[in-house]
Amino acid sequence: MSERERSARRVAVSRRGHGWTRQTLQDRFDCVVGEPDELMAMDEAERASIAGFATLMSPVDAGLIDALPNLKIIASFGVGYDHVDAAHAAQRGVVVTHTPHVLDDEVADTAIGLLLNTLRELPRAEIWLRMGKWSSEGAYPLTPLTLRDRKVGIFGLGRIGMAVARRLEGFGVAIHYHNRSQRDDVAYPYHATLASLAHACDTLISVVPGTAQTRHAIDADILARLGPDGVLVNVGRGSVVDETALGEALRAGTIAAAGLDVFEDEPNVPQALLDAPNACLLPHVASASVHTRQAMGQLVIDNLAEWFERGTVRTPVPEAAHLVEGR
Repeated sequence: MSERERSARRVAVSRRGHGWTRQTLQDRFDCVVGEPDELMAMDEAERASIAGFATLMSPVDAGLIDALPNLKIIASFGVGYDHVDAAHAAQRGVVVTHTPHVLDDEVADTAIGLLLNTLRELPRAEIWLRMGKWSSEGAYPLTPLTLRDRKVGIFGLGRIGMAVARRLEGFGVAIHYHNRSQRDDVAYPYHATLASLAHACDTLISVVPGTAQTRHAIDADILARLGPDGVLVNVGRGSVVDETALGEALRAGTIAAAGLDVFEDEPNVPQALLDAPNACLLPHVASASVHTRQAMGQLVIDNLAEWFERGTVRTPVPEAAHLVEGR
């Protein structure tokens, strides 16, 4: 490959994130490794040489997009892409991709595990054993919550939501859902509003993306509608939940418990949630298996390779779909 050809497909790769993906990108492409602030600090010629950016969860805002005049594609690691200004990129003619599908089952498995942990207090029971309390104080106290006879509402019945629903069917629970529109391929009761869903259910599982429309959609009112036996599980995006309202709801007994894998300002978790004994908290690990993260990384690589070789991509985000249609 000539230097001109290599320059035409030069890729910036963020330092943060999945090491296997970063190393494989460096092996395959002419790469510049750096976080957004490092890229912004480059001289004009260096920035002009960058045609692609593989963000392994580092933010890509309008300023960075505009600072890379020959940028053609942003390949983002993860199904959620709220850290990328996809609308501005599309206005600039820059394709944005993400990594859906390959993580659906892993996230759905984690959602069910987190739900069971939250209801049955399994992490706390393990701590009881490890601290020697089983032998010194007796059996762990009976848990007041169970999955039996629950009505589970799924906020976002997309690919991951459907995977969660299929798993829940095996537990024999009632399943309801709220989407932007009703699906014609399921028999689950549909609710036109999130408020209606929360009122009908005692368990709410959120798998929606983080957008301006979903920010703090789960607020004090929604939590109150779940009732005192209510349980919230969030494996979607932290911004969907008003964490201040949730902390107060857990403290006051407005709901019984919550299981969270995502937070609004990661890795920072509000102290009220850390202090809540009825909160089961995970450090954003729903897709964090070696198998799934490597599959996500491979999709980042495949999107970049197909763009540079054929001008197509496998998984564009909705804002960028029109840029690759018909190619």
